[in-house]
Amino acid sequence: MHNNAAHTTLIKNAHTVVAWDDTRQTHVYRHQADVAFAGGQIVHVGPDYVPAAGADCTVVDGSSMMAMPGLVDIHSHLIHEPINKGYTDETGSAGLYNSNLYEYMPTMEGDAEAAPAQLTLAAAELLMSGVTTVVDMSIIHEHWLDVLVQSGLRAYVAPMFRSARWYTRNGHVVEYDWNEKAGVEGMERALKLIDRAEAHECGRLRGMVVPAQIDTCSADLLRDSHAEARRRKIGWQTHAAQSLSEFHEITRRHGLTPVQWLHHLGVLDPDSVVGHGIFVDDHPNTHWSTATDLSILAETGASVAHCPTVFMRRGMALRDFGRYRRAGINLGIGTDTYPHNMIEEMRHVGYLARLMAQTPRATTTGQVFHAATAGGAKALGRTDIGRIAVGAKADLVLVDMTHHLMQPARDPIRSLVYAAADRAVHTVYIDGHRVVHEGEVHSLDYRDAAMKVNEAQQRALKLVPQRDRVAGRSAEQMSPLSFDTI
Repeated sequence: MHNNAAHTTLIKNAHTVVAWDDTRQTHVYRHQADVAFAGGQIVHVGPDYVPAAGADCTVVDGSSMMAMPGLVDIHSHLIHEPINKGYTDETGSAGLYNSNLYEYMPTMEGDAEAAPAQLTLAAAELLMSGVTTVVDMSIIHEHWLDVLVQSGLRAYVAPMFRSARWYTRNGHVVEYDWNEKAGVEGMERALKLIDRAEAHECGRLRGMVVPAQIDTCSADLLRDSHAEARRRKIGWQTHAAQSLSEFHEITRRHGLTPVQWLHHLGVLDPDSVVGHGIFVDDHPNTHWSTATDLSILAETGASVAHCPTVFMRRGMALRDFGRYRRAGINLGIGTDTYPHNMIEEMRHVGYLARLMAQTPRATTTGQVFHAATAGGAKALGRTDIGRIAVGAKADLVLVDMTHHLMQPARDPIRSLVYAAADRAVHTVYIDGHRVVHEGEVHSLDYRDAAMKVNEAQQRALKLVPQRDRVAGRSAEQMSPLSFDTI
């Protein structure tokens, strides 16, 4: 690793460069092109880069590589989700429109010992799938910043806080345990951690203000947190329109849809992100009397974090990616859940959009890739990530074009998204530093972390009956295995 700002890295004669065309505000393919970066910034994109005489330059043969911008994951829960693997894959409350949030997810939670292992495992997965920037929406843990710094990720630390906890005692009614003082104190703790993150010497950490969910936060907490985000000039995000139960709860409380309620509170603007935004007023499952939610999102400039995988498991889907784009809404993509694999998430975005719209013309792979890069960057208020352009951050991914799953290579991004996925990711640079090489992360012991997450799940499985408020069921009753054990 070179720390000298004068050192240049040259990706020479890349097979393909997914470069940014600023005039058209879109990515374009450039073949047999060079990409050079120094001091954490891209300094050249195009043919025939010649280092200055006597310059300190590392040359990387790009002839068998596609260079693409690092992916931007705007909605993820790294400290919480890995432990759910094998447990929440097929669960959902029949009496709560198949949502998994209220009855099942609270029964599988990692302990404090598991948090750094979960974060390590998820961060490594992200890096090996080409993610260079992530918004990590998690509960505060003492090792959070340390692991993020060690990983090399460009990360937005987004500690969640809320005024109430949800629960269900019968599987068909969601109840809320309110403690508005705890919400205010949680925001204060979150802001202190954000201050630490933004002051960190690595320069890769930023903060985001995240009142956890629209239905668990008071109106004051939503407004005050947004005002604080604007005062600090940082982003703001909340989960909203993510379940039909939440949609009906907000309409019952306020006579407005979740999107309309956020708009009424004045918290939607170009620096705001709506996590999920699925159940809008004209979604066929809401049966609401208006059709204004998409226009509100477009007119306010708020972004939507689209995370299809976790909802596909419950039989739910945003309707649809192409329709939101045509309405003028900026979309970014988040992995949200396990696996933290951004390329597979892009695959699901494309397939689900076409399925929900019932046409292959619903969206293009280029539009999906835009959401995973420049769209995510826009949601974060940035033009220096999510693109390969002079002056942008040196956040780059090299994809092995000789990998058998990348062949045929007529359209490399399609081959990557629909066939090869992370298996063809060879090298990842963040801020000019190499963090993945030959498909491996060397800064994190993710294999050891995986074993520790497995051990943590074994501990958590024993606690499931205590955590199940409905009937004190065992883990096997809550989530039966794929096959009987004999």
